[in-house]
Amino acid sequence: MTASGPAADQDRARLALERAVECAERGVTSDPVVLASAEDLQRLSPEDIRPWLDRVMMGRFPDEGLDALLVGGVLDALLPEVKAMVGFGDGEWRHKDVWKHTKQVVSQAVPRLEVRWAALFHDIGKVRTRSISPDGEVHFFGHAEVGARMFDKLDRRQRLFNAEDALKREIRFLVLHHLRASQYDGSWTDSAVRRFAREIGPYLDDLLCLSRADITTKRPEKKRRGISMINELSTRICALAEEDAKVPPLPTGLGTDMMRVFGLPPSRRIGEIKRALEGAVEAGELPAHRESEFYVQFLAENRERFGL
Repeated sequence: MTASGPAADQDRARLALERAVECAERGVTSDPVVLASAEDLQRLSPEDIRPWLDRVMMGRFPDEGLDALLVGGVLDALLPEVKAMVGFGDGEWRHKDVWKHTKQVVSQAVPRLEVRWAALFHDIGKVRTRSISPDGEVHFFGHAEVGARMFDKLDRRQRLFNAEDALKREIRFLVLHHLRASQYDGSWTDSAVRRFAREIGPYLDDLLCLSRADITTKRPEKKRRGISMINELSTRICALAEEDAKVPPLPTGLGTDMMRVFGLPPSRRIGEIKRALEGAVEAGELPAHRESEFYVQFLAENRERFGL
C-alpha cells in the first residue's frame, strides 16, 4: 500500500527535487523518477524548495537537472512559464527549440546564481510574443519586456526569491536587458559605450556573461564572431573607464589664465600650448597637478619656446 497524507506528499516533493539535484551534480541518477504534484510541492515552503533549485542551477550538468525537474512534475507545478518553453519551436515554426536553447544557455553560463537563474528565465517571454511575418520570418518582438513582467508574476506567486531582494532585482534586470550587449556591432561611439555601461551599472559583468552564454549557434564562425563582439565591448568599456578615471595633469582654468596674462584670444593656439605643456609633464620636465599660476609662470619664463 502506498503511503498517503501530508508527510508522504512532502516526501514525494523532496524526492523529486533530490533526483533533480543528483542529475544536475552527477549527470545521472540511479534512482527511479518520482512524480510530484502541485499539491505535494505546496507542502513545502519556498525556503525549503529554493536550496534544492539552487543546487540544480549551479550543478555541473544543469541541463540534466532541468530535465529531471520536468519529468518529475516540478516545472509544471512551480514554474509553468518555464515548462511552456518545452517543445516550443522547431518544425513548422522554423526557429530553434526554446527549451533546448534555454538549457544550453544555462549550461554555458558562468556558475553564478544570478546569471544562471537569469539564463533560465531570459526567454520565457518568447512563448507569448511569437509572430510570423508575411514572408514567413519568425519574430519575438518585445519578448525581453514581456519576460520581465512574467518573472514578476511568477515571483509574486511562488515567492522563491522573497528572502533575497537583491538577487530578485538582478534576475529581473538581466531578463529585461539580456539583448542589449548583443546589439553591439563595433560601430558604437565612445559616448554610446559609456552610456551603455552607465545604464547597466553594477550588473555589467553578469550581463556580458549572460550574453556570451546566449550564443548557442552551431556555426563555429558565427559563434566566434558573436563572442568576439561582446569581448570587444567589454574591452572598450574597461579602456574608457580607465581613461575617465585619470585626473587631467593640468588644472582647469589654465586656458583662461593664459589668455588673460599673455593677451591671447580664444583660439586653437590655446589648445596647442596646453598640449605642449602636457607633453612636458609626460616627459618629466614638469610636475603634474600644480596650480594654474605655476604653469603660467613656466610659460612666461619660456616665451620663445612656446611662441608667446
